[in-house]
Amino acid sequence: MPEPFESEGAISGAGMGGAMDLAVAEGQTLETAPGGPDGTGPAGRPRSLWSDAWRDLRRNPVFIISALVILFLVVISLWPSLIASGNPLKCDLAKAQEGSQPGHPFGYDGQGCDVYTRTVYGARKSVTVGVCATLGVALLGSVLGGLAGFFGGFWDSLLSRITDIFFAIPVVLGGLVLLSVVTSNTVWPVIGFMVLLGWPQISRIARGSVITAKQNDYVQAARALGASNSRILLRHIAPNAIAPVIVVATIALGTYIALEATLSYLGVGLKPPTVSWGIDISAASPYIRNAPHMLLWPAGALAVTVLAFIMLGDAVRDALDPKLRS
Repeated sequence: MPEPFESEGAISGAGMGGAMDLAVAEGQTLETAPGGPDGTGPAGRPRSLWSDAWRDLRRNPVFIISALVILFLVVISLWPSLIASGNPLKCDLAKAQEGSQPGHPFGYDGQGCDVYTRTVYGARKSVTVGVCATLGVALLGSVLGGLAGFFGGFWDSLLSRITDIFFAIPVVLGGLVLLSVVTSNTVWPVIGFMVLLGWPQISRIARGSVITAKQNDYVQAARALGASNSRILLRHIAPNAIAPVIVVATIALGTYIALEATLSYLGVGLKPPTVSWGIDISAASPYIRNAPHMLLWPAGALAVTVLAFIMLGDAVRDALDPKLRS
């Protein structure tokens, strides 16, 4: 006796179940009905990992505080004259090392320059170096690591050996060697150095994330349907493998700002007359007993900036890592 055909409702239910499985496989969740426990959208509507992450970030006070601090830093980097009307290069030796005065709340440095103005203008170079270095490292590392993880074989082994070589180079020592021969006063040699030594970490993260993502069922289904390697990589793997890269890059941004200050402090990073927190900290170090305010304000601005980016990275990590969801 032949088996009865499945009803249309059963077939539709199976189709919806397949769609649900595919959504879950691609890192998505399904919203409940308006009357559900979380009060979200209509039943069965897929909600992506990114929308979940953004919802969590908006409720995270750590993210809000760090984002506001970073927004303020970006604004004063682009338009420092909004809160500092003076000239950071205008100095008066007669006022060298003097403390706080009306109109000059941070006092003067060893050359008689206004510490407040230099601290505000110093954010421009530091933030520029951090952002540009992070973008370069994330782009180069993601491309190389993603391609190695996707194709594997010889290229994967070659990239692994190259990254091992770069990991063996001490960052500060490498900066002292490579940047000591550079005479340019621009930020690009420092950015290039950071990209050169920073991409292996991102490439390792991207490689592992791509290897994990390409084993999912939806990637195998796309391959079975005849999708090209470029379409699979860009359309299916990259959106689901980019989250760890974003987290690491966000945290690394604060590290690159601190690295620029370290290299400038050692005299191989940014060079005078460029205004930088690292340069001001280096110039203020010999006077830390007699005029501690010269060191306090640029060092404090640097510490707050690095902390803000690290806090932002931690908040993004908590929002994008499904294992940390309650």
